[in-house]
Parts: sequence; C-alpha cells; structure tokens
Amino acid sequence: MKKIARYFKECWLELKKVSWPSRAVVIHSTWVVIVSTIVFAVVLGLVDTILGLCLDLIF
Repeated sequence: MKKIARYFKECWLELKKVSWPSRAVVIHSTWVVIVSTIVFAVVLGLVDTILGLCLDLIF
C-alpha cells in the first residue's frame, strides 16, 4: 500500500514540474489541427476521386 501511495505522490510532484500551455496556445493549436485535418481530407478525397475516374477509364 505504501508503494502505491508513494507512486501517486511522485506523480503529483512530477505534474507540478510540467510547463502547461496557456489557453490561447491550446486554442491556436486546436485550430491548426482542425484546419490541417480538413485540408488533408479534401486533398485525399480529390486524389481518390481522380484515381477512381482514371480506373473507370482504363477498365
């Protein structure tokens, strides 16, 4: 039981050392991820459509 308590105490001490990002940084990073995902999905969809059309022409 002492080992478990010590483990959680050490975890808590390590979390205090973490440099947490500000709210503005988190929001900006979230928007970057969302926009990147949408752009990648559109590009991938276009490539899929073009390749599908090419395969329809061949076969």
